[in-house]
Amino acid sequence: MRQAILYLAIATSLICLASEPAHTQSAPRMPDTNGLTILVRTTIIALDQANRTGNYTVFRDLGTPGFQKSNTAAKLASIFATLRAKNLNLGPVVMIAPKFTKKPALNKQGMLQLTGYFPTRPLRINFDLLYRWAGNRWSLFGIAAQANPAPAKSQ
Repeated sequence: MRQAILYLAIATSLICLASEPAHTQSAPRMPDTNGLTILVRTTIIALDQANRTGNYTVFRDLGTPGFQKSNTAAKLASIFATLRAKNLNLGPVVMIAPKFTKKPALNKQGMLQLTGYFPTRPLRINFDLLYRWAGNRWSLFGIAAQANPAPAKSQ
């Protein structure tokens, strides 16, 4: 497991999205700790699977309508080309709990922002994820991720 974690790295990626109309569905609720962990892990695993296959259709389809409208599968493939070229295995994040550096919160637009990292070594996987309530579930609206050298002591 440790050796697999050594191969974790993720290039800085940011997807900017068009605005969407306010939701008219049931009001979103803050997920509990398990729900937050599931959102982060499944997003990173979906990105990993898209990178492994070179097919970003499902990754795109997991996003909000605005995410889908702003990002074709081809555009996502281009955005993540550098990461995909590194042939990285992000799978070990399934076994590691994410650490949040900001308290998960709903912003003024009602979107859920999750900011933190996976305490992997030698690189620490940082993420900033934005979700919008769509179709009665939290769906990806924006993603930023990067790998930085892990600090000397666990933080």
